[in-house]
Amino acid sequence: MVSERGLQVLRAIVQDYVDTHEPVGSKSIVDRHQFGVSAATIRNDMALLEDEELIVAPHTSSGRVPTDKGYRVFVDHLAELRPLTSAQRAAISSFLDGTVDLDDLLVRTVRSLTQLTGQVAIVQYPSFARANVSHVEFVHLGATRIVVIVVTDTGRVSQRLAFLAEELDEAEVARVKVAIADLVTGRSVRDGTQALSEFLSRPAGATRIDRAVHTVAGIVAEELEEFRQDRLVMAGSATLARRESDFRGSIYPLLEAIEEQVTLLRLMGEMVADEQGLAASIGRENEPFGLPEASVIAGDYDATGTRARVGLLGPTRMDYPTNLAAVRAVAHYLSRLLDEDEKSR
Repeated sequence: MVSERGLQVLRAIVQDYVDTHEPVGSKSIVDRHQFGVSAATIRNDMALLEDEELIVAPHTSSGRVPTDKGYRVFVDHLAELRPLTSAQRAAISSFLDGTVDLDDLLVRTVRSLTQLTGQVAIVQYPSFARANVSHVEFVHLGATRIVVIVVTDTGRVSQRLAFLAEELDEAEVARVKVAIADLVTGRSVRDGTQALSEFLSRPAGATRIDRAVHTVAGIVAEELEEFRQDRLVMAGSATLARRESDFRGSIYPLLEAIEEQVTLLRLMGEMVADEQGLAASIGRENEPFGLPEASVIAGDYDATGTRARVGLLGPTRMDYPTNLAAVRAVAHYLSRLLDEDEKSR
């Protein structure tokens, strides 16, 4: 059982190690923090923390550094998160305001978060399987080229260039659009996908309009299937190379997880959030996912009734209070923007 002062000493070690990148000794704790006790007393507290496997000496006669278990206790006993400065909050606001659609918003979200924290930023797309297709639009570029636009009531927009086998005039393109809209508009993404699947299971009709409808139906089906799939948007992968010395081993598993996404989707999906909607998975807690060298922190955001997560991936030696505060602020701002967008529809 760690005493209250022991927790304060652990907090000091974590903070100093994050700031200095150097093992922390009892003398530096006495010099930098106002404990009101001697260095010998601090050494006794550190010995107890070492017995609890919360800190460790990386070298003989060196100071101490936190273990993964120590970081976990530190995060679990955070009394409060370090608030963002007014400049940081203004940066989030200016970066995310004026977005064009959900795709643009999520890309800006991860760019903003990685700039704030210097970590790899991750945002999960909401699941759109229950979203409804609200609108289908075509832009005829002439000859056989058509841009097909599909919009859901949750703000997801898809644009895809279609090449038809035969040239159509504007009136014929309008007829194709009506046929596609009849198949999917007003239906959920799941039901629309099913309707298109049934339609495509039948041979195309004899006219060139029938054949065009069949071609475009296949493209829309692919786009709706994409809406149903969980996926991530990420930024800041280059920071891993700059922080390679912060990892005990190779950063290759992290790069692989970023590339494939499936591992991070599973990990973020299994993290348990606290009452503030924040979650952290630290070091060896990530061993089942092949990421024992990394920490992941995440916050829940609300996408018009569907919950998803935004978070950070980085070394275990990270500034947890600041990073958790940044994730929380960005998640709240993201929820607010999506709510305002929904109310404006």
